[in-house]
Amino acid sequence: MTPRQQLDQFLLDHSDIEIFEVILHDLNGNHRGKWLPTEQIKKLFDGGYKMAQTACSLDSWGRDIEALVAETGDTDGVCTPHADTLCRVPWADRPTAQVIVSMGSFNGDKPYLGDCRVVLDTVLQRYKALGLTPVVASEMEFHLFELDPDQFGAPQHSQRAFDGSPAIGGHTYGIDAMRDTAPLMDAIAQAAEQQQLPVDTLITEFGPSQFEINLYHQDCALRACDQGSMLKRAIRSVARSQDKVASFMAKPFAEQVGNGMHVHFSLLDNQGNNLFDNGTEQGSELLNQAVAGCLATMADSMAIFAPNINSFRRMVPGCYAPLTPNWGYENRTTAIRIPGGDGRARRIEHRVAGADANIYLTVASMLAGALYGIENKLVAPAPIQGDAGNIEPELPHFWNDALAAFDHSTFIGDYLGAELQRNYSLCKRMEKHEFDIRVTALEYDAYL
Repeated sequence: MTPRQQLDQFLLDHSDIEIFEVILHDLNGNHRGKWLPTEQIKKLFDGGYKMAQTACSLDSWGRDIEALVAETGDTDGVCTPHADTLCRVPWADRPTAQVIVSMGSFNGDKPYLGDCRVVLDTVLQRYKALGLTPVVASEMEFHLFELDPDQFGAPQHSQRAFDGSPAIGGHTYGIDAMRDTAPLMDAIAQAAEQQQLPVDTLITEFGPSQFEINLYHQDCALRACDQGSMLKRAIRSVARSQDKVASFMAKPFAEQVGNGMHVHFSLLDNQGNNLFDNGTEQGSELLNQAVAGCLATMADSMAIFAPNINSFRRMVPGCYAPLTPNWGYENRTTAIRIPGGDGRARRIEHRVAGADANIYLTVASMLAGALYGIENKLVAPAPIQGDAGNIEPELPHFWNDALAAFDHSTFIGDYLGAELQRNYSLCKRMEKHEFDIRVTALEYDAYL
């Protein structure tokens, strides 16, 4: 069916819908857009719906980048809807549906290369030209906090010890701990099912009030990222409806572990064969090349994997966040892990990004890195045996260092595009400036 026919069928199946939430992703992965009454939704699918292109580059507080506004005159672009993302919004008070859009040019005749979803699509087109299809799945960690912060504005744990203090640990894989939050977790699972989000597993994680949720792999990376982004939205929304706060912040507490986002991917040929599998435990030469590319481009991509000042609080020893570009087989202490098991499922697990990262740009950077290794026939160093946590850090672990590597990277410009590179840098440096000029409570405590 055409997108318009998909819309007509959706409206027929959901005749009570009153409002459509039109969702555009900005460079932080935040959801921007508008609410449209049902009688106007056909305008979107007929190509008559516009938004300012700068909406793709808003900072974390929703502010425009003044240089882009001045340069472009804050021009509009035509938004393209993706009919496969049409679904109900089960937590809304009124009958509501949602749909994801991508930004285009003013005339709608070409995609806007500053849109993170478009950037991922351009990487996928390069794979398609080689007869390759990435298969992608994501795992995301998050915290579940009480609705009200404490007297200092810090979040309060939902898991508590007997005396009311924060729990010592999160009871990793704890069945009883899951049962304690069963009403909320059941509501999340139900919302995911209603939105056709293929949740695989939901577990308690290492830290108190911390959980992990996994999605089934998809043979369309765009679909996998749409599902990952919409699952984060669903988790936050359902939690809020039950007076809780679900947070994907990378490092909510200095003394506890942070939230990561692990991405698994493999490559299929046109016959559906996994090209990372050659019948051995080591995997194919193509797998080695992809690993080598991911390692070679990891430092250049750190500004995407760790997109804000809090992200780098997670990038410290002892927090299960890789600090060096290395890899290993069945080794969770390395940046790149090759899981064991059935060779037909041979894949790369990229373990660097935080749960706060933009999933579209994260996957685009990872796949671009793998492609860089394949196209240049790179050879990976020897895999790490044992604990990689004691190896000297090599990746940028300060925000400014990551931005500098990103700014000067020919890889980023060549594979993700000059427009994305410039816009992302402007956005992040504007955010960084806000933190640079603020005086913190710790400074008052030390120097007042």
